[in-house]
Amino acid sequence: QVQLVESGGGLVQAGGSLRLSCAASGRTFSVYNMAWFRQAPGKEREFVASITRYGGGTNYADSVKGRFTISRDNAKNSAFLQMNSLKPEDTAVYYCAARQIGNPTRASDYKLWGQGTQVTVSS
Repeated sequence: QVQLVESGGGLVQAGGSLRLSCAASGRTFSVYNMAWFRQAPGKEREFVASITRYGGGTNYADSVKGRFTISRDNAKNSAFLQMNSLKPEDTAVYYCAARQIGNPTRASDYKLWGQGTQVTVSS
């Protein structure tokens, strides 16, 4: 199965941008639909965005629609989350997840996860 490693998190001021990366290894990346979730302290892990195997379909949480863009590069075994116009409420640990069938928005439907990368947005 695939192993996932996130990177690109950090501290940014409100209104700024960050680009998260999720590097995959261990199995053909293109068999997996990919998703990003986030978890703030004391809150449940929530869906952010997902993308189908070849990038033809994307889905976003309402809270990030118009600000975040999910993409992937199967040749580089990577998925990305471009985050613009960041707000303090976007502060969380961001995780990428993989699944071969479907693009559910519940975290419990995913079994393959990275270790997470911290994103902190200051006001």
